[in-house]
Amino acid sequence: MFSDVKTAFIEGYWDVKPRIKNVSFPQEDRIQIELEDGRFIICPLDRFPSIQQLSPEQRQGWFRFGNGFSFDESDEVVHIEQILGNFNSYRHESE
Repeated sequence: MFSDVKTAFIEGYWDVKPRIKNVSFPQEDRIQIELEDGRFIICPLDRFPSIQQLSPEQRQGWFRFGNGFSFDESDEVVHIEQILGNFNSYRHESE
């Protein structure tokens, strides 16, 4: 079946460290994270109460913090591991 394949190629994002490019809110109850590699992750906002309590205007004041993000009006930092899940198995340290 694969006898014509000359080069081994593994599909997916095996050697890509996820980095946040943009944070947006496409719906009132959703947060969308755009990664630099082109992926988009959409999560229910109720998983992040510290963000949910911010007004729509305050949510626009986000900024990158290490390999995560925060907001001008919040003390919380959301790390990429919190978005992707399985923190202990999929942890990336900030550079």
